[in-house]
Amino acid sequence: MAQFDVHRNIGARREDTPFVVIVQSRLFDESGRRIIMPLLIKASAPPRQTRLNPIFEVEGMEVVLHPLQIVSVPLDRLGPKVGSLADQGDRIIAALDLVISRAWG
Repeated sequence: MAQFDVHRNIGARREDTPFVVIVQSRLFDESGRRIIMPLLIKASAPPRQTRLNPIFEVEGMEVVLHPLQIVSVPLDRLGPKVGSLADQGDRIIAALDLVISRAWG
């Protein structure tokens, strides 16, 4: 499992949130958990802010990143890997930075 790998959501709300993306650094691979952010189906997602909620395509579906719903889950709660957003890593980190930035107080 690598940072920005996309996994199928096997948990609750998988109809609206079919995928999650790992945002945790590989530095912590020995941990039995992964920090993830949900990827919601665009049509069912609440209104978005462009920088906070970038849109990606996964398995032909438009999905929206929701960093305000970040969570840590045990490895056995991750479904199968279905892809990677490594080429979009800068956009994902920018959204996370926006959430934790001190610039906004």
